[in-house]
Amino acid sequence: MKTTPDVLNILGTDYNFSESKEELDSRLEDCEGYHDGYAKIICVNNDYNENHSDAIRNFTEYKNKIKRHEIIHAFLYESGLRKWSDDELLVEWLAIQFPKMLSTFQKVDCI
Repeated sequence: MKTTPDVLNILGTDYNFSESKEELDSRLEDCEGYHDGYAKIICVNNDYNENHSDAIRNFTEYKNKIKRHEIIHAFLYESGLRKWSDDELLVEWLAIQFPKMLSTFQKVDCI
């Protein structure tokens, strides 16, 4: 059952979103996902956990973090913050901390 849309609107720009496998998309070789701001593509590796020896126990949670990570790249890119959209440390921090931030914002009703 499909749970994600094919197209995501990122600040007024449509991005094709997909989950694929390394054998179907060579850009996924040895990576969890990618964002291509020029082609307007976000893709997540569906088989990353199975193809690597450092298997992750809770792959669903991990894959959700990967999705957030690649979407954050796109938001920064479309915001005109292209230098920051390439900053893996910043993007990873936001992807990991965003659920905690959202929970706090919801608790004080500021969303």
